[in-house]
Amino acid sequence: MSDYILVLDEGTTSTRAMLFASDGVLVASHQEPLTQHYPQSGWVEHDPAEIWEKTLRCAENVVPKAGGAAMIACIGITNQRETVVAWDRTTGEPLANAIVWQDRRTEPFCAALREAGHEAGVQERTGLLLDPYFSGTKMRWLLDNVPPVKAAADAGTLAFGTVESWLVFKLTGGAAHITDASNASRTLLMGLEDAQFNEELCELLGVPLAALPGVVDTCGPLAMTDPSLLGRAIPITGLAGDQQAATVGQACLAPGQTKATYGTGAFVLTCQGSRIPRSTNRLLGTVLTQCDGVRTYAIEGSVFVAGSLVQWLRDSLGIVEVASQTEALARSIPDSGGVVIVPALAGLGAPHWNAEARGVIAGLSFASGKAELARAALEAMAHQTHDLAAAFTADGAPWKTLRIDGGMAANDWMAQDLADVLGVTVERPGFVETTALGAAMLAAAGAGLYPDLGSAAQAMRGRLSKFEPAMGDDVRDARLAAWRKALAAA
Repeated sequence: MSDYILVLDEGTTSTRAMLFASDGVLVASHQEPLTQHYPQSGWVEHDPAEIWEKTLRCAENVVPKAGGAAMIACIGITNQRETVVAWDRTTGEPLANAIVWQDRRTEPFCAALREAGHEAGVQERTGLLLDPYFSGTKMRWLLDNVPPVKAAADAGTLAFGTVESWLVFKLTGGAAHITDASNASRTLLMGLEDAQFNEELCELLGVPLAALPGVVDTCGPLAMTDPSLLGRAIPITGLAGDQQAATVGQACLAPGQTKATYGTGAFVLTCQGSRIPRSTNRLLGTVLTQCDGVRTYAIEGSVFVAGSLVQWLRDSLGIVEVASQTEALARSIPDSGGVVIVPALAGLGAPHWNAEARGVIAGLSFASGKAELARAALEAMAHQTHDLAAAFTADGAPWKTLRIDGGMAANDWMAQDLADVLGVTVERPGFVETTALGAAMLAAAGAGLYPDLGSAAQAMRGRLSKFEPAMGDDVRDARLAAWRKALAAA
């Protein structure tokens, strides 16, 4: 038996399989795009069958590169969080398109719950706010609006789950209907102190407890794959939502250590250790890991639009052909020429939490061109992150350094701009895909390749680059003043 680790990294715009050696070195990878469906304004969907078929195809592509399934010690899975899948547990077939985390269709339901006075109690129990972002309201919408989902619930055959739960069900041939504690903590249906989903919260949202998966650890012997799929039964030993996995991949396992992932959205997590986070500044409390039943918590700020803003510049406006061109455009001019972008294309996340907000481009003139728009898009990452930093500080969790990862983190200009605007050292690992690496660390610890998660993180994390702040206070203050003015217009 070798000690290769197979990671299934199921994201918002693509899914991939990655093969890691036990020291964290990437050996092989295969990736396939996912189709985005936009049935109405504010709605975002995926086809669960496509997610499963492409994830399996990615795995089938990399397993031979390990020398076959016998050479793979374990599997780790990480996933886009809050996206909801409904399927029939008897047929194993999806009953509707998955509702993606970016989807805003449940805002009226959330507003009704807020108006009824439920938000304070829900936040106290779950660490979350009543927002369409989270999974539970999506489940209720499916029950209310998709007849096959309601029929399956009435028949007792409905299975709800987030994406990792769907993948584990399919990988095990229907033998396991589970979710890990990190994903469960994003549903509005499990209290931060609850071992399993909470019956009272399920009743509040109108979600049948019987349709939900069992809550398990983020690392350990969790399930076994169907041997007919990949060549043998392989243990699944790591499960985590993508942002928790990235936090593990950045070795932010001690209280106060902070990471920011810049992918489709931007997500900042600060480890809180065993202390349950209670935010008074509209940040979120979440489960970071659960190993042997012991939980580590984090405080989190979630920004809905980061890399997807650059994708919009590329696909809808044609300003760049590939995302990496934004760095050269940003460097080609001394500043944005007064252009400020507020990327509220899917509402505003933390710390504003305004589902009705819409994007703004301010400060346009005849001198504004592609370079100014590209630079303003990158500057928006630092502006949004600065808002989060102020909220974290107010909640007693200031950042001493910021460890960044995700696809956008490869942009040196943006990394330096973050350091400048935040006024802190920014660290970037040599391998920026730390979401997948964190899933590998969890799986390695869960399979016993390392004695514990801390040992796995220490052994598998690679080299670092550092960016030190170098911006004058007057320039920073002017930037942030222009940002706040544009933000008010959003």
